[in-house]
Amino acid sequence: MFKVLKKEGTARRSEFQTVHGTVQTPGFMNVATSAAIKGGLSAEDLENIGCQVMLCNTYHLHVRPGDELIYDMGGLHKFTNWKRPILTDSGGFQVFSLAKLNKIKEEGVTFNSHVDGRKIFMGPEESMQIQSHLASTIAMAFDECVENPASYKYAKESCERTLRWLERCKKEMDRLNSLETTINRNQLLFGINQGCTYDDLRINHMKEIAKLGLDGYAIGGLAVGEPKEDMYRIISAVEPFMPEDKPRYLMGVGTPGNILEGVSRGVDLFDCVMPSRNARHGQLFTKKGIININNAKYERDGGPIDDECNCPVCQNHSRSYLRHLFKSGEILAMRLAVMHNLYFYNNLLREIRENLDNGSFEDYKNEYCVKLDTRI
Repeated sequence: MFKVLKKEGTARRSEFQTVHGTVQTPGFMNVATSAAIKGGLSAEDLENIGCQVMLCNTYHLHVRPGDELIYDMGGLHKFTNWKRPILTDSGGFQVFSLAKLNKIKEEGVTFNSHVDGRKIFMGPEESMQIQSHLASTIAMAFDECVENPASYKYAKESCERTLRWLERCKKEMDRLNSLETTINRNQLLFGINQGCTYDDLRINHMKEIAKLGLDGYAIGGLAVGEPKEDMYRIISAVEPFMPEDKPRYLMGVGTPGNILEGVSRGVDLFDCVMPSRNARHGQLFTKKGIININNAKYERDGGPIDDECNCPVCQNHSRSYLRHLFKSGEILAMRLAVMHNLYFYNNLLREIRENLDNGSFEDYKNEYCVKLDTRI
């Protein structure tokens, strides 16, 4: 299912085969929280701009329209008409942002829906059942998302609880995949490494979850406000203990520079709302750095967003026109901006793969790591 084709230092060039198609890694997963990209892009649009994986949010889809409805409609792939792999997160991040600490118990978490206030209980089994209804390609384990910074004592207790929950997730996933009524009986399960910014907790937790023989492993709880140097240190500390023959996923990361640094430390998969969220406010990524299309200097600029970009937006529209759309409040502004940024991210990962194939990744990283994150 997963094969490392080539390495340059710790960086890996791999292929990840799933029931919904093969993912070339390093790869970027595009965040479609409620089964749609904010900004008006359809599944067909995503395919046309080179997206490989769509990421959907378990909590949001459970609340609306309901995972049972999506099950009745044939699962997320039929519901959205997206034919390539889908990863669903566990809902843990949203659950813990909504829950009060005194409602977190060994069984799971009780919290109020952000839509209608109704009480919801979610634990490892419930998360797996919802994700099985959604029939995603990859299901993420239900874990505790601890605020960063947290005390060493609480972080340690949380790691232990997350490990116990992971064992329950695996058991429930095995049961669900054995049922005739399950839509995707080949659904994969990824475990999540936690431990805040404590190296020893991270390493020990990674060793323990690796023993479970899961389909992939993620590093969670980073890119939540800590200095990026801490994030890079933790990735480097954990990497030697992550199974070599399984995909590695850095959750919620990040900027193009973060991705380049993550790849260099052995990460295979990334996701982040940044390209689409920033695009909706007019912040656009280019090979020369980040531009704000709302700036007055683009008012009469007839050139494309990025003269090195082959996306449909850069091939057909000027900076001047896009700025006009934003200033006029046109919906098309967000659609075109999001399309460009998602193309940029997916193309960045394609170029990373090409440079790994050619043995020139380190040179590519050195050229672009700082430049791509710089605001022009």
